[in-house]
Amino acid sequence: MVYLESIAGSVTSPVLPEVDERAARRALRAQIAHLERELASAVIAAYPRLPAGHAHVRVLGEIERIRDDLADRVADVRERAARQGERQAAKRVLIERMLLHPDEHKWARVSNADIGEPGCKSWHVVPRLGLVGMLAGWWHVKISSGCPLATS
Repeated sequence: MVYLESIAGSVTSPVLPEVDERAARRALRAQIAHLERELASAVIAAYPRLPAGHAHVRVLGEIERIRDDLADRVADVRERAARQGERQAAKRVLIERMLLHPDEHKWARVSNADIGEPGCKSWHVVPRLGLVGMLAGWWHVKISSGCPLATS
């Protein structure tokens, strides 16, 4: 801090540096815009969609809090998307195992939503020929044909 000295040599009030609040607001808004784009990208990249929330801008201190909140939310959504991606990859591996060894995955079911794909397709391990197949140990993967027809 810089202090002004009077003519008599005594120290008076401190001189505060001028803060360009407009430049600070502009920089914070640019950071917020960047973080909002990152948040939107992270939310859109995940399937099924993850919630993102919303924010309102008012004063400089609030803008800083919003920026910090957005940064936290971006990190949170990315972390959740990564965990979701891991679960989806595990479900894809399960489908492969179900197809190779259906008798080891009796009654297992995996849907397109479980692997992060749109649509209604599903893989379900069921016995061939119903009860007879179940008693005989004849298991296979039944792949659905997709979404049911719309009824009106």
